[in-house]
Amino acid sequence: MRKVMEGTHAISHAVERCRAGVIAAYPITPSSGVVELLAEMCADGRLDARFVAVESEHSAMATCAGASQAGVRAFTATSSHGLAYMHEMLHWCAGGRLPVVLANVNRALGSPWSILADQSDSLSQRDTGWIQFYCENNQEVFDTIVQAFRVAEEVLLPAMVCLDAFFLSHTSEPVSVPAQADIDAFLPPFEPPYSLSPGDPHAFGGLRGPDGYMELRARMQEAMDDAIAAATRAADEYHERFGRLHPLVESYPDADADLFLLTMGTMAGTARAVVDRRRARGERVSLAKLRLFRPFPFELIRHTLGGAAKVAVVDRSLSFGHGGIVASEVRAAFANRIEAPLIFSYIAGLGGRDVTPEVLDDVVEHARTSDRPDADTLWVGLNE
Repeated sequence: MRKVMEGTHAISHAVERCRAGVIAAYPITPSSGVVELLAEMCADGRLDARFVAVESEHSAMATCAGASQAGVRAFTATSSHGLAYMHEMLHWCAGGRLPVVLANVNRALGSPWSILADQSDSLSQRDTGWIQFYCENNQEVFDTIVQAFRVAEEVLLPAMVCLDAFFLSHTSEPVSVPAQADIDAFLPPFEPPYSLSPGDPHAFGGLRGPDGYMELRARMQEAMDDAIAAATRAADEYHERFGRLHPLVESYPDADADLFLLTMGTMAGTARAVVDRRRARGERVSLAKLRLFRPFPFELIRHTLGGAAKVAVVDRSLSFGHGGIVASEVRAAFANRIEAPLIFSYIAGLGGRDVTPEVLDDVVEHARTSDRPDADTLWVGLNE
């Protein structure tokens, strides 16, 4: 089935196909459409799930945690300050090894108020132990939700699927929705090794002394490391079954480049047009699109970018006092390497500001004609 739908509804249809058993909901703009459609699906019987309307985002994530502990596939959606309000429970879910899936519609944080796109909300949660995916279009949103459940339940860590506010959440695009039987074959029922049951009692998140706390953290890190291979397998099998490949790190048109333009989310679509123009003029410029941010795919980044002379990283996020969040991770990937590209860090598109092909073309031109970065952080299109 192929339908035209906005990004929030692509999420809803994917969650329906994944047969989530519990949906926790506390709407917040611009993610509200996700749970509104899921509420309709639960009400009219299309989705056999318990829809729980709660009083806050913290409670939404607590509800998902309880459901997952009971062995039920659980989902919720949020954005910006809602995600910030979930912060404590994000840690509890990850530490409890609960494979909840959360859709986050990337929106700027206040103050001042903004409801427009900015990836700082989810990237500021990068150390909570959640797997993080970032999507370029609505088809990728649908496919990534399905894959996120598969990966999360394999490594027993929660997963967050992120999409840019309004550029995807409220933009309609054609999306292929596979048949239920095909999704069932890709994503079998959730059967956790441990779950709450009166007949087989277990405890989650109890008090743990220093003789065991660090070992539990080491196992979470091992699970994060395993998530890269699990996500690769999920992407490859999804490609075989449904004909759509979404690499964790994509090089477009290929990795044969002197200069890479690296970004995440919807800016990748704009960057493709810029790369095509530059390639038509004979310039060896490629796009590197990062789809998996946590765990950070260090080896894939080194393999993709290692042969280039320069990398221009464009962040729609900012760590105050440090700079672009994605750029800092790319720099870390090449730390202690004798051969490494020059890495330029650009900040663009905060608070929903348009990042047009002309903006990204100016970035490419600046990186191409500069011997070295002028500063650790380079702002794009800053008004006087």
